Amino acid sequence: MWAYESVFYQIYPLGFCGAPFENDGVLEHRILKVNEWIPHIKKLGANAVYFSPVFESDTHGYNTRDYTKIDTRLGTNKDFGQVCADLHKEGIRVVLDGVFNHVGRGFWAFQDVLQKRWDSPYKDWFHISFDGNSNYNDGLWYEGWEGNYDLVKLNLRNDAVVNHILEAVKGWVEEFDIDGLRLDVAYCLDHDFLRRLRQFCNSLKPDFFLVGETLHGDYNQWANESMCHSVTNYECYKGLHSSFNSMNMFEIVHSLLRQFGPENWTLYKGKHLLSFVDNHDVSRVASILNNEAHLPLIYAMSFGMPGIPCVYYGSEWGAKADKREGDPALRACFDEPVENKLTEWISKLAAAKKESKALNYGDFRSVVLTNKQCIFERKADGERVFVAVNADGESYTAHFDAGCGTAVDLITGQLHDFGGGSTLPPYSAYFWKMER
Repeated sequence: MWAYESVFYQIYPLGFCGAPFENDGVLEHRILKVNEWIPHIKKLGANAVYFSPVFESDTHGYNTRDYTKIDTRLGTNKDFGQVCADLHKEGIRVVLDGVFNHVGRGFWAFQDVLQKRWDSPYKDWFHISFDGNSNYNDGLWYEGWEGNYDLVKLNLRNDAVVNHILEAVKGWVEEFDIDGLRLDVAYCLDHDFLRRLRQFCNSLKPDFFLVGETLHGDYNQWANESMCHSVTNYECYKGLHSSFNSMNMFEIVHSLLRQFGPENWTLYKGKHLLSFVDNHDVSRVASILNNEAHLPLIYAMSFGMPGIPCVYYGSEWGAKADKREGDPALRACFDEPVENKLTEWISKLAAAKKESKALNYGDFRSVVLTNKQCIFERKADGERVFVAVNADGESYTAHFDAGCGTAVDLITGQLHDFGGGSTLPPYSAYFWKMER
């Protein structure tokens, strides 16, 4: 699967393009801005772009009005088709946000229900009671996602609903040639629906990629042979920044051993979860870390550990935003990309990740672990890579059996001799590929 050897770049289009929060109905060709960023995305080393919602919606994109039409605030279907074609020309795959658990109040079928009530042929597309009322005083009650009544929950046990969604996905493949979907709140989606979606997408493209948004619980519920190929690794998202802020590398390594370690009870060995240090729903990592010197190191950890790394636009140069400022702050519009030492570092991590069998497919073994340092081994197809991180402001010398004397650092290309121990300078990270 191509996704397992990829580095993802996430764009939240409405924010990225500076679109107004409310859908004003005014057509603007803002999505073409992505084309200006393609050289930056490619230089960063990302070879897949995950777009948060692009379809017509009421406000933030997750309250869909029409699954077949690009949001007027972003442009036309032709505009987005051109963006996808331009990305594909540069070898960059395209993954869209599939928001299938709920729609917006402006969704055409829900509007029909509000107008025609019992006479609407779409009344069973939702979970509705005509004996109640809503927060909007509609004269009927309906289920909203997690109590949010601007998000009208779809009835995914209704064949007409499922068929409408599948036809929309087919249209996205035919019109935009998309390569996969990120499934919003996959943890809420009906499992039979997920199985139908996976089977249908397999028939459209044999390498079509499905990644589900999940938070907690056993990820095997959603990541398996009949549902999603991958899910979001929120457990390690928390462990990554918490380990650096508390100077306790035991936390993240404990999670990685639990998920991918050598023991028989390991939960997700052989699976490829989506790794990230931030996204459109959480504070940017530069605003979370207590020590700015840890910023390159947390990216090294996310690229070196098992999984598919995903970088959120703007965070690659250290942009800041706090969740307490509200979602719009997290989904900012930047006039142009910034390139600095951090972006250069991430591009080197991306190159190392994409070219290494061990980093793409390797197992996980903890080799050295202290509060401030960790070294772990990734191994696949005879290739062995040691990922080493020193979060301390002091040098640290590690002594361990590497199995041979020399290695090349996949990040810098420099040779490393393990004789006499391995000294890690302050705030450093390495991907040591062992020479055979």
